[in-house]
Amino acid sequence: MAKPDIAAILNEALEDERKAEATYAAIIERFGPVRPFINIVDAETRHSRALERQMERLGITIPANLWMGQGSAPNSLTAACEAAVVGEIENIALYDRLLPLVQDPTARSVLENLQSASRDNHLPAFRRCLTREQGEATLGGGHGRRGR
Repeated sequence: MAKPDIAAILNEALEDERKAEATYAAIIERFGPVRPFINIVDAETRHSRALERQMERLGITIPANLWMGQGSAPNSLTAACEAAVVGEIENIALYDRLLPLVQDPTARSVLENLQSASRDNHLPAFRRCLTREQGEATLGGGHGRRGR
């Protein structure tokens, strides 16, 4: 059996974190400084940096960020919250797949921490966002954030 490629594993995780960061930044650009996106976009940046530090430590070249400015926002904040829930679930699944392949204990710990943040913080926050936005849509309310 071939030894797992830590560079490929860390690159895959980094791309996913960068994609989330770009997506959440695009949502903020479209709808303004709405929660939880304004908090979690900063967390995604920290996640990317944590992975980059592991790559530096292991002598792995850090790829250019091809996601910078490339995120897209759905047409409504409700759809943005829905997409964020799906994205965080997919992120957790990504780490479920990658973690068993990681031999390096420090890199493994970083990946576990990133997965925990998605599972225990981001996903619940986006689920609350979705519940809030669905409630506002049902009531016909809103805060003037539905787009420009």
